[in-house]
Amino acid sequence: MVGLLLSRPLAAAMLEAQAGSHGCERPVHSQSCASSAGPMLEVRPGLYLGGAAAVAEPDHLRQVGITAVLTVDSEEPDYKSGAGMEGLRSLFVSALDKPETDLLSHLDRCVAFISQARAEGRAVLVHCHAGVSRSVAIMTAFMMKTDQLTFEKAYESLRTIKPEAKMNEGFEWQLKLYEAMGCEVDTSSAIYKQYRLQKVTEKYPELQNLPQELFAVDPTTISQGLKDGILYKCRKCRRSLFRSSSILDHNEGSGPIAFAHKRVTPSFMLTTGSQAQCTSYFIEPVQWMESALLGVMDGQLLCPKCNAKLGSFNWYGEQCSCGRWITPAFQIHKNRVDEMKMLPVLGSQTRKI
Repeated sequence: MVGLLLSRPLAAAMLEAQAGSHGCERPVHSQSCASSAGPMLEVRPGLYLGGAAAVAEPDHLRQVGITAVLTVDSEEPDYKSGAGMEGLRSLFVSALDKPETDLLSHLDRCVAFISQARAEGRAVLVHCHAGVSRSVAIMTAFMMKTDQLTFEKAYESLRTIKPEAKMNEGFEWQLKLYEAMGCEVDTSSAIYKQYRLQKVTEKYPELQNLPQELFAVDPTTISQGLKDGILYKCRKCRRSLFRSSSILDHNEGSGPIAFAHKRVTPSFMLTTGSQAQCTSYFIEPVQWMESALLGVMDGQLLCPKCNAKLGSFNWYGEQCSCGRWITPAFQIHKNRVDEMKMLPVLGSQTRKI
């Protein structure tokens, strides 16, 4: 499923997106079979979807019986100070209606908020500015998680209730990643790590002051000996470089011919045949790489001890020998490193085999 992430970089969605924080969202007036409560729509019993108008009049929230509100918007609404709003539970997620907005990282928190409120017998409203994109994305994620639906099935089901629902394509892509992770944001998965790298590339175009959480811990600085796994060392000087948990697996492409259109080389020079094996590891950045990555878009990756060439990096992406395009790419050639199996033993040490 990792190929899902790699085949649809968010940068592409950004280029195709319409500008504006609210896009072309419109107020909701559904004529579907779902129960309508003015500017809100009841998607499930006690679960409402709406826009800013839904919280404009706190009296209406009380009439409907809503005691929990999840807001996904650029500004937090001021409705909790009204009379009779005591005991209202709320969650605010700051997010613009743009494809590049990171909604994925908030999905677990939003789904948990809705689930907990409903478990307590509360009626819940999920709203954004116009109830068409951001709130629809959150509601779709909730349906995926609780009803065990695919993204396509959940979104289709919601649009039968609310035909004007139209989340932007960046959110669609993120929900497909959410589905690929089993409807749970797994920050240790290759899918999420690659997603996070793409978000960092967008947020830090000059690649300065990269967040430390972006980098995997240098295996020479701590003894992570309580876990088994594989340690990768420089073939020349034996310096530990990265662990197997840092490898970002990808679906094998169809060979170099798959990206003939991206090359200056004429396509007739790219021959087809059996699927090419990957000759490099694509990994998350490791702490020892930091000085080489800051301020530049591409370059070589050298062993921090002996300066031997290990591979290369490119924030715009590189093509694997199998034909898959990886963005961004931190590539270590397999013939420049050796694998070392680590087995856990008693105490804090590890045993190498």
